[in-house]
Amino acid sequence: MEQSQPQQQQPPAGSLSWRLSSHPITLLTFLAFRVSSLLVYLFGVIFTDNMVLIFIITILLLAADFYYLKNIGGRRLVGLRWWNEVDASTGDSQWVFESSEPGTKAINATDSRFFWLALYSQPVLWVALAILAIVRLKFIWLPLVAIALALTITNTLAFSRCDKFSQASNIAGSALYSGNLAGSIASNMVGRLFTFGR
Repeated sequence: MEQSQPQQQQPPAGSLSWRLSSHPITLLTFLAFRVSSLLVYLFGVIFTDNMVLIFIITILLLAADFYYLKNIGGRRLVGLRWWNEVDASTGDSQWVFESSEPGTKAINATDSRFFWLALYSQPVLWVALAILAIVRLKFIWLPLVAIALALTITNTLAFSRCDKFSQASNIAGSALYSGNLAGSIASNMVGRLFTFGR
């Protein structure tokens, strides 16, 4: 008689397990850039005095993280993207937000949780590292932290606005769609009234 092996329980949807991700390579790359910039900075502050090398590596990782998140990670993980356009005639700058059409792409709950958690925690961690630099009297590291904060806060604000814009568009779109549905039902009813008279 064969004994049945106990089945491993799958973690619930939305759990913080990269194995549940719809795009595991994108997710792991996104997290690698986020974590590696912090780790390189910490290594530099605590263990080495070679500030120039740490500064360059951290800036390169922050730039790669900014680009990857803005152009690839956000679009694949949560269906959001943003960019900035400048009007050539007036010189005015305008943020443009893009989201996937509702219903065309199902957003994985795990991808979404990882994305938003990493997005909001990154600036908080950089603020903590700024406090650590001040407490340890290593003010020379503060410009690097300021650059990191500028890049991470820009992405955080842009994706937050993009998400709000997307949700507002979805609500307006569903209201418009239901309005069109009601309008077509009303026009069909009026049309039937006139056909019965013939």
